[in-house]
Amino acid sequence: MKLIKTLGLTLASATICLTSLQAGAQEADPRSLDELLQLVENATLTETQEQRDRIARFEGNVNQRQQLLDQMIAAREEEEAISGQLENTYDENELIKAQRNETLQERIGDLEELFGTIAGVVGDTRSNFEQSLISAQFNGREEFLTDLAGIMASDSQLPSIDELERLWFFLQQEMTESGRIVKFNAPVAAADGAQVDQEVVRIGSYNMVSNGEYLQYDSSTGRLSVLPAQPSGGTFSPGLYQDAALALQSGTSGFTMVGIDPTGPTGGSYLAALISSPDFQTRYGEQGGTIGSIIIVVGIVAMLFAIYKMIYLTFVGAKVNSQLKNTAKPNKNNPLGRVLMVYENDKAMDIETLELKLGEAILQETPGLERFLTLVKIISTVAPLMGLLGTVTGMIEVFQQITLFGTGDPQIMAGGISGALVTTVLGISVAIPTVLIHTLIKSRSDRILHVMEEQATGIIARKAESTGASA
Repeated sequence: MKLIKTLGLTLASATICLTSLQAGAQEADPRSLDELLQLVENATLTETQEQRDRIARFEGNVNQRQQLLDQMIAAREEEEAISGQLENTYDENELIKAQRNETLQERIGDLEELFGTIAGVVGDTRSNFEQSLISAQFNGREEFLTDLAGIMASDSQLPSIDELERLWFFLQQEMTESGRIVKFNAPVAAADGAQVDQEVVRIGSYNMVSNGEYLQYDSSTGRLSVLPAQPSGGTFSPGLYQDAALALQSGTSGFTMVGIDPTGPTGGSYLAALISSPDFQTRYGEQGGTIGSIIIVVGIVAMLFAIYKMIYLTFVGAKVNSQLKNTAKPNKNNPLGRVLMVYENDKAMDIETLELKLGEAILQETPGLERFLTLVKIISTVAPLMGLLGTVTGMIEVFQQITLFGTGDPQIMAGGISGALVTTVLGISVAIPTVLIHTLIKSRSDRILHVMEEQATGIIARKAESTGASA
């Protein structure tokens, strides 16, 4: 019984502990306890062999890893040795470099200051050549100067004699060409963008012209193009500069008058201001706006009436002066003659009635002499007020632009202020001549009235004197 119980416990333990058996053991069907015991023993032997194989493989891997570790340690020690040698070599080279730099500085001596001066000249020359009109004819100078500037900035290179001589040649070339007028062919971009190869005349380093048009040089692209607006010679000779440029290009010898701008190498500030400044119509017709147009119209009307009145009073004054020379024969073609005819027709009247008649005749002549004077005076007063109104409205628009866009672009502000002040200029320009001519025609009208009053007073005086003598 004890043996049976022991075998039962062993079977249970084998069933719980073993997770897998070989395929042959699993497929075997034990028929007795002895066969079962044999199967358990075979399974235990198999697992023990597998564990031994795993342990052997693990120990083999440990040995392999140890070998690799030993190899890496040896390689690190070798590299550290090489690093130490390189550090020693670097320190030695630094000492050698310092000694050689010291020797170089001793041997260079005053040449260092010379090279510094040359480096400054190279930088200035390159900047000047980039903006020079002469570079449009002679290409490649900027690239050479850029390379030479790199050499001058290097610690390990020195310029050669040939390079220094070439620098001197370019400087001499710039000075020589700046005093010459040269013709050469070059591509020119027209106003519509089309690029045409044509003859170009370079006037020193000041301006370039072609086919009667002034050109501009773009240093960033090296291209020539026609100025968007050509300089104007004024109201009476708008094509003065273009005709002179065309005459220069077609000329072969002698002297030719032509306009140049000496304020800059690529066109200059004066030429830029000249072509960008608005003409009379643009400044006063467009920038003045509606109020400016009204002031111009009112001023023209005032001047027309004033001129008409001036001519009228001139002829009337001449007739009155002629009548003064012959007061005995009054003529109806002048105011004084018509006043004298009143006396001739009413000599028999008493003094008071005759005085009233003469006064009435003078009053009848006064409206004709003073006609349009009030209109001219009103225009001379209103014109500057209208100009002030235009300025105020223009400044309001400027401040609105500042509110919307800020003060980042002063050109917009300057343009708005300039347009606002145009109306003031127009108002004053109208007021000054109208005030002067109003004063002139008013004085002529007053003179004629004064002559008539003087003659009428003389007639009354003589009438009174003759009446008193007869009494």
